[in-house]
Amino acid sequence: MAGSSIGTIFRITTWGETHGKGVGVILDGVPAGLELCEDDIQGYLNRRKPGQSKFVSPRKESDLVEILSGVFEGRTTGTPISLMVRNSNQRSKDYGKIKDCYRPGHADYTFDQKYGFRDYRGGGRSSGRETVGRVAAGAVAAKILSQLGIEFTTYAKEIGGISIDRNVFDKEEIMKNAFYMPDAKAAEKVAQYAQQMIAEKNSIGGIVECRINGVPAGIGDPVFEKISANLGKAMLSIGAVKGFEIGDGFAAAVSNGAVNNDDFYVNEEGRVFKRTNHSGGTLGGMSDGSEIIFRTAFKPTPSIAQMQHTVNTSGEEVEIEILGRHDPIIVPRAVVVVEAMAAITILDALLVNMTARLDRICEFYDR
Repeated sequence: MAGSSIGTIFRITTWGETHGKGVGVILDGVPAGLELCEDDIQGYLNRRKPGQSKFVSPRKESDLVEILSGVFEGRTTGTPISLMVRNSNQRSKDYGKIKDCYRPGHADYTFDQKYGFRDYRGGGRSSGRETVGRVAAGAVAAKILSQLGIEFTTYAKEIGGISIDRNVFDKEEIMKNAFYMPDAKAAEKVAQYAQQMIAEKNSIGGIVECRINGVPAGIGDPVFEKISANLGKAMLSIGAVKGFEIGDGFAAAVSNGAVNNDDFYVNEEGRVFKRTNHSGGTLGGMSDGSEIIFRTAFKPTPSIAQMQHTVNTSGEEVEIEILGRHDPIIVPRAVVVVEAMAAITILDALLVNMTARLDRICEFYDR
C-alpha cells in the first residue's frame, strides 16, 4: 500500500491494523543526540487512547509504547526509530455479521473498489486506530520543537454546534474536562447534548483549533510546499476530517482588503510585527513569525447503532446495525492527533528550510 508515509526530511511511515497484533510508526530524519524514552511519548498517547470517559469508545487499550530501534543509552542515534503499540483488546467477532456489507460513512466500499479485498475487522488501515503511530511520531517532533521554543495549544473549539466563548478562554481548563475544551460551561452543555445523542444511538462532530507559537518567519515555500498547504494536507489526511481553514479561513471571503490585511509595525527593538493576524501566521505560503492558527472540521462518527440502509458485496440492498465499541464523539481523542500532525509538519518544514540560504549554509560549515 502506497501513501502511508509523509514528510521530506523528518519522514514518518505508519503501519498496522486496528485488529492486528499492533500498530506503530517508523521515524526517519530524527537528529542524533535527542534524549528520548517511552515516557516522552506515552503522555501524548494517553490523550488519544480509548476508554477515557463515557463519551468515547469503551475499548480498553493501555496503548503502551515500545521503542524498538534508533535509541541507545537514552539518546537518539540518528538512525530510523521504530515505535510499536500492541493491540490487546480486539473484539473482531463484533464485525462478523457485517463483513459482507458496506457500512455507510466508512471506507468499506472504496477500499473494495481499490484493492478488491479488505480487512473488515473495524476497518483495518482505515480505522482511527491508525493514528496511534501519528501521535507517537508527533510526540517526538514536539519534543524537538520545544527545544526551539515552539509550543502548541490545541483544543476542541466546537462540538455538536456548541462553541466555546473566547471571552472566558482558560488554557488550564483544556485538560480538566472530557472534551478538551477551554471553556467549562461549553463543556457542560456538550455533555448534556452528548448524553442525548448516545441515548438516540447517534453521534456528533466538531471543530478542533490549533495555535502554534514560536515558529520563526520564513518557514515554508512560496509555491507547492506552502506551510499552509502542507498543514492542510496533514490535517485532511486524518480520518473523519472534512474541512480545513487557516487564519480567518472562509470568513475572509466575506471580508474586504482594508480589514483582512494585517498592518506591519516595528517595535522598540527594531523587530517587525503584525497588528492583527487575519492571515493565521502565514503570508505567501511562508510563516510570518506570528501565531499560526488553524481549524479542522470532523464529521460525526459513522459507526452508529441505529438501523441503516446499505448494500452488500453481492449488490443486494440490506439493513445493518453496527455493533462494537465506537466513539459517539471523535473530537476529544482527535485533539492530540491534530497537534501531532501539526508538530510533524512544522518540524519537517524547519529542517527543509535549513538549506534555503547559502550564507547560512556557509556559516554552519565554516567552523
